[in-house]
Amino acid sequence: MDLPDFRLTGPGTLGGRYFRTFWHPVYLAADLPAGKAVPIRIMSEDFTLYRGESGKPQVVAFRCAHRGTQLSTGWVEGDCIRCFYHGWKYDASGQCVEMPAEDPSFPPKVRIRSYPTREYLGLIFAYLGEGAPPPFHRFGTLEEEGVLTNDSYFRGCNVFNNLESNMDELHVAFVHRNSQFTEYGLNRDLPAISGEETDYGIVKYGTRSDGVVRVSHFIWPNALYIKGSPDPNDHTGWTDHVGWRVPIDDESHRSFNVQLVHVTGEAAERVRQRMAERAGRKPAPGEPTAAELGEAVLRGELHTDDLAHRPDIVNIQDYVAQAGQGRIAVRDNEHLGKSDVVLIMYRRIMERELRALAEGRPLKQWVAPERVAATSGV
Repeated sequence: MDLPDFRLTGPGTLGGRYFRTFWHPVYLAADLPAGKAVPIRIMSEDFTLYRGESGKPQVVAFRCAHRGTQLSTGWVEGDCIRCFYHGWKYDASGQCVEMPAEDPSFPPKVRIRSYPTREYLGLIFAYLGEGAPPPFHRFGTLEEEGVLTNDSYFRGCNVFNNLESNMDELHVAFVHRNSQFTEYGLNRDLPAISGEETDYGIVKYGTRSDGVVRVSHFIWPNALYIKGSPDPNDHTGWTDHVGWRVPIDDESHRSFNVQLVHVTGEAAERVRQRMAERAGRKPAPGEPTAAELGEAVLRGELHTDDLAHRPDIVNIQDYVAQAGQGRIAVRDNEHLGKSDVVLIMYRRIMERELRALAEGRPLKQWVAPERVAATSGV
């Protein structure tokens, strides 16, 4: 059986059915105050996200069941949301609880879709699939004491352009040759690439000529987990970093990122101070974003070398490399080599799981790790 393109994740697609069997982060928690509702688009589908006055976030259907207007334009009342158009009100389960102009017997007959939602590590997660959600995987090392931060970025290309880049250690030496990675020694030579499937996804090794090995962990189906030092000149605290790549639609995606620096006391204050200094160097309001500059490079108006002063240069460089393959990468003309061994492994595992789903066979039950091996020598 020939599989359809699993990079397409919209409703009804095989890739969309598969990705909807997992929990995904959909928003930064700090950006959603109590009483606010926003529209979100995930996997080519629109939803309403709001935070009730109790503080609990909730994802429900995008439109009101009455005349189909956008629910996020309405009002949050308690832990319910009221439609802007005619005042129909829904609770967090999607049940209509009030219709101002209708008979009281009508509201109990109307319900919109509601989705399991939870807040964790400063992110709002949702399960957007059918039936009961799978267990929610926690990351014990990210719950420890330390300095926790999170952020997100936008990429104007298919999510698999990013996911497959996560399988590729070799690009660091070229894409990031003019970047902060030079300080960390990650682009000092060409690594030998190897990897293997695990209970949680894939572990990837990049072995440098001096024997130093950089270890990266891919948590199935769309999260990169790495460990490292927050500063090459200060090894008082090591970090755990996880980035989830989540489709917006087939031609764009967003990454939601969490980092915990394992420090306390004076070391924690030094880390916070460095973070504040870096935040002060971020582009000012009105300056081009990393995505906008990446697009300018792709149009030939700039080169990434012109932007080496930017604090987000690594993000810009990755944007150019990934979106430069096309909004959805064209594989027909690829010529893969030995350095692509982990990428090939990733594609085979994804095809195996998608084939099982298409044929109604059991899927692998992935188990997120409590702890992973540290990156060596970085």
